[in-house]
Amino acid sequence: MAKPLTDSEKRKQISVRGLAGLGDVAEVRKSFNRHLHFTLVKDRNVATPRDYFFALAHTVRDHLVGRWIRTQQHYYERDPKLGLDLEELEEIEEDAGLGNGGLGRLAACFLDSMATLGLAAYGYGIRYEFGIFNQKIVNGWQVEEADDWLRYGNPWEKARPEYMLPVHFYGRVEHTPDGVKWLDTQVVLAMPYDTPVPGYKNNTVNTMRLWSAKAPNDFKLQDFNVGDYIEAVLDRNLAENISRVLYPNDNFFEGKELRLKQEYFVVAATLQDIIRRFKSSKFGCRDPVRTCFETFPDKVAIQLNDTHPALSIPELMRILVDVEKVDWDKAWEITKKTCAYTNHTVLPEALERWPVSMFEKLLPRHLEIIYAINQRHLDHVAALFPGDVDRLRRMSVIEEGDCKRINMAHLCVIGSHAVNGVARIHSEIVKQSVFKDFYELEPEKFQNKTNGITPRRWLLLCNPGLADTIVEKIGEEFLTDLSQLKKLLPLVNDEAFIRDVAKVKQENKLKFSAFLEKEYKVKINPSSMFDVHVKRIHEYKRQLLNCLHVITLYNRIKRDPAKAFVPRTVMIGGKAAPGYHMAKLIIKLVTSIGDVVNHDPVVGDRLKVIFLENYRVSLAEKVIPAADLSQQISTAGTEASGTGNMKFMLNGALTIGTMDGANVEMAEEAGAENLFIFGLRVEDVEALDRKGYNAREYYDCLPELKQAVDQISSGFFSPKEPDCFKDVVNMLMHHDRFKVFADYEAYVQCQAQVDQLYRNPKGWTKKVIRNIACSGKFSSDRTITEYAREIWGVEPSDLQIPPPNIPRD
Repeated sequence: MAKPLTDSEKRKQISVRGLAGLGDVAEVRKSFNRHLHFTLVKDRNVATPRDYFFALAHTVRDHLVGRWIRTQQHYYERDPKLGLDLEELEEIEEDAGLGNGGLGRLAACFLDSMATLGLAAYGYGIRYEFGIFNQKIVNGWQVEEADDWLRYGNPWEKARPEYMLPVHFYGRVEHTPDGVKWLDTQVVLAMPYDTPVPGYKNNTVNTMRLWSAKAPNDFKLQDFNVGDYIEAVLDRNLAENISRVLYPNDNFFEGKELRLKQEYFVVAATLQDIIRRFKSSKFGCRDPVRTCFETFPDKVAIQLNDTHPALSIPELMRILVDVEKVDWDKAWEITKKTCAYTNHTVLPEALERWPVSMFEKLLPRHLEIIYAINQRHLDHVAALFPGDVDRLRRMSVIEEGDCKRINMAHLCVIGSHAVNGVARIHSEIVKQSVFKDFYELEPEKFQNKTNGITPRRWLLLCNPGLADTIVEKIGEEFLTDLSQLKKLLPLVNDEAFIRDVAKVKQENKLKFSAFLEKEYKVKINPSSMFDVHVKRIHEYKRQLLNCLHVITLYNRIKRDPAKAFVPRTVMIGGKAAPGYHMAKLIIKLVTSIGDVVNHDPVVGDRLKVIFLENYRVSLAEKVIPAADLSQQISTAGTEASGTGNMKFMLNGALTIGTMDGANVEMAEEAGAENLFIFGLRVEDVEALDRKGYNAREYYDCLPELKQAVDQISSGFFSPKEPDCFKDVVNMLMHHDRFKVFADYEAYVQCQAQVDQLYRNPKGWTKKVIRNIACSGKFSSDRTITEYAREIWGVEPSDLQIPPPNIPRD
């Protein structure tokens, strides 16, 4: 009988299968060697693994280019034999510096789905020279290092200098008989870099276009005399700083002028690009004098991914009214029909509210347009609700006060034809709380679009062992129709399938254990429960609740060391925004707890605590397939959706979580009895807010909670700095917006149920299978199909673009 393949061998087999799709192996080898020789200017004697990675990437890109060109033409017309270790080359590739956390990663899943569904879609963003920082842990503290992800170049991108566009800042506005003019501006050029986005097995290759800031050649030179020529050239950096670095805040608004510049830069370049493409198409219904924009919303849909691209609304108005001379009312109708807005957070500190004074200096014409939009909007509200001055104040785009501010979320709601949240519970909160007044005004505008993840990356690519196990039972169709996973439900009691699923999980755990031992020099018990909490560090995500449980487990082991405990390896990972003091203290607390627990001989391998350094996509692809327990424990009503929760579910981890975000729908799909749900519901949180949350009540009546808090407070986990965590304890006792203590007892009891089930491996795996089988709803293909049909007015297509005739050497 043939020996079964290991997970690593399956992964390599899938990789080789993918390479075989590039043509016959001789052709692949020929293309690879050609790139090594002519592109990298190396031969085998001196080539490094990075050279091999680039040669391979260029070989794959060559394969995509014909399909990429053919796809764009199509849209225009109708609307193991390499002798290399592929896994080693995979490790060389840098994570792309595209975003902070869930929001940017969601966009990447959406691009994958739009290409796979055959939608003529473009993803736009900034080509940050430095992405989210690399996180180092030094003496238990987070230290940030620059993420120089482009240091060695990027083989996937193609610069397009021929499509470079001007973006204007500052200047003054002049109202003339011929219309409004924005004069004396400072110009920055936007250089596009295109990356192919291949659909799954359909020959479609869409485009992600990222903009990089370039100074024009005459930048500031006219402002200097000849003697200051050197200084003027050096000052080009001021313009090019716009795309230098990603602001590393997640769910927190930082009102810096450079950030506002970034937001306008991407919007201005993108809208010029969209309008150029519209005008050059046969849909522009041009007359000899000017383009007819009436059909613009029929051919263009702009989805605002949170408020960061909110300036699309006044910018499109500026182009239509000032440049294209469209009547204001007509321009407003076109703008509203074109734009739609997705809200991604309800946290007040995350909502963008820009100072009017900053706009006045940086974007004076846009400020005028926003004022005009707001005036018409308030006139409309006043007519419907005469005398209701407070309603006008609540609904205004302009917030009065010591510092007048522009509420970008209000601008988005007013200027869009559709507004959606990203999970059912979140969309209800949006309607009943955040935008309640706007919902009363235009209820038909509000929708829900529950987030999703791409099964190609988050199952097939990262967990080939599980993917193969599923393929053997139900075929491959689930990869483009994830609802097909329901076919696994009859196998919940199938002994052989239960064994296969458990075996895959154990192989993933063994592989990740080896990775952890190599990286962290900590001996891992691979049969322990892998309890994983990975996401940005934020008070609302409640890593502190997890810490209190870990301390409670530790104290129980110490109190009764002879008792049989379910062994756990608790992994917590995520980046803290560099200026977020409490988040950085939380990381220090996790590492400090680990220092005590991991070196206590009484505990042994029954409990280990590891902080996963530099959590990012490539690390997620390793840890998620190995996880047993997924921690999704935000305070009910704070996490808009979450997408990590979906990735864990699809990869066979069970969820311990609150009724928040998409957890609610996960419990609905799989049955609440197949998740570990605990804690306050949204209505309980609201009731506790009305009553007044008093942390001391819980501290005084729960002895294990009191012991844990006292240990943190007394310096038990920081003997060299006894006061290290005084701010954490003070916050938990007196200023905790997210009510950690209120959910502690229910959480600890729920964790006891987790332990109980984990003692029964077969019962655990049955719940795992049920979760996998019921995760079909959480495909980004389903999400994007809903956006397409219900917001953009287009239909997904399974039409296969014919493969290209690839020119030969």
